[in-house]
Amino acid sequence: MKIALMDSGIGLLAATATVRRLRPDADLVLSLDPDGMPWGPRTPEDLTQRALAVAQAAAAHRPDALIVGCNTASVHALPTLRAHLEPGIPVIGTVPAIKPAAAGGGPFAIWATPATTGSPYQRGLIKDFADGVSVTEVPCFGLAEAVEHADEAAIEAAVAAAAALTPKDVTTVVLGCTHYELVAERIRTAVQRPGFPPLVLHGSAGAVAAQALRRLGEQPAPEAEASGTLTVLLSGREGPLPEPALAYDEGRLLQEVSPAR
Repeated sequence: MKIALMDSGIGLLAATATVRRLRPDADLVLSLDPDGMPWGPRTPEDLTQRALAVAQAAAAHRPDALIVGCNTASVHALPTLRAHLEPGIPVIGTVPAIKPAAAGGGPFAIWATPATTGSPYQRGLIKDFADGVSVTEVPCFGLAEAVEHADEAAIEAAVAAAAALTPKDVTTVVLGCTHYELVAERIRTAVQRPGFPPLVLHGSAGAVAAQALRRLGEQPAPEAEASGTLTVLLSGREGPLPEPALAYDEGRLLQEVSPAR
């Protein structure tokens, strides 16, 4: 089994590490776009073209499924990617976990990029799945970029700034950008209020990894032999994992279990 994941940068690491834990025998293809990142400031049309090129680079390696490990690309490019690749290659998008967060009933916050915060897409998800629940949209200025470059000082500053915008009674935070899952525990520490129940964090990595296996008719097999390979594509060129990836547990896991060829 071969599963590809794509993003402009290392935001796909959380989903990749989850797939690796669920199926250590799966071959993985990571398709990134260092030549075109970041995608967030691009127009939807430009972003879609960049995402399509990255997806086609992954498709050339004949994966059984493709995970779009990026919220922004899923918002703008998913229909185009599916039109070009399906049904031959199932394409799984990444959607913020607003539905399970709303099911908890308590007030919750959605941490997302400034471009996504307040967008019709995110507002639509809130309307569909969190009607009647107290929701605060929190723009996280510079956090994705800081995580992408493993800039410790910038990460701390961006997390602190977003935490200051998060209401004190929030019991749950939706991580609405895949990069944020790489610093989830820092976010938890920054938002957790003394005397309140433990903060609940909702990311997307587990859901998209499970959905990819379902689309393939496969089951998790975490006990399988760790025989899966790792191929990294950098704007279509084979290369190593970007150095900042190794600053995170998820990147180190990939490097230890299946170093890039």
